[in-house]
Amino acid sequence: MDLFTEVSGDFHYVAPFVVLLLCGMGLPLPEEVTLIGAGLLVYQEKVAFGPVVLVCAAAILLGDSIPYWLGRHWGPGALRIRAVRRVLHPERIARLERKFEEHGNWATFVCRFLPGIRLPGYFVSGTMGMKYPRFLLVDGLGVAISVPLSVHVGRLFGDSVDELHRMNSDLHLVLAFVALTLVLVIVVRARWRRPGRSGRDKDDGPPRDLTS
Repeated sequence: MDLFTEVSGDFHYVAPFVVLLLCGMGLPLPEEVTLIGAGLLVYQEKVAFGPVVLVCAAAILLGDSIPYWLGRHWGPGALRIRAVRRVLHPERIARLERKFEEHGNWATFVCRFLPGIRLPGYFVSGTMGMKYPRFLLVDGLGVAISVPLSVHVGRLFGDSVDELHRMNSDLHLVLAFVALTLVLVIVVRARWRRPGRSGRDKDDGPPRDLTS
């Protein structure tokens, strides 16, 4: 989050657009991280709320269209491409197809709120023959809910960022102390239980009569 806000602060609206577009292409980063980061930029007055919401929404819709068009034009045959197969997971595609047959357009809408299902869900929307205007309408409805809400959450909690940094710093100190203590305990117990020590204790035999 720190890295994103730093880079976004330099490039303003470009960085959120590029990151969200890459998310639609399979970048393993939750969209919510970028959206909340954009909200922090709004809190810092580096971007305006309305424009950044529109930029993020446009990037998300464009990114979502990529797996849709893969499914629309290539169908299940696209899964033979190794790079596509790694992102979309054929087993998950098979389960989603059954859900889409049962729920239709609502399945596309629900995918917007399930981070691990978005890409394969939009791919299945294409393979199932959903028209692109309908796809944009259904997906856009989800975007209209999730994007302003996530950006607003980032802006709302912007004043807590410094406090979180302080808490994280204290937490790191506590974790370092606990880790050091565990290492010391393990070392002491390992030395105490060395085979040599127990072997000497066993081989000493009964005590000798020192008076004889």
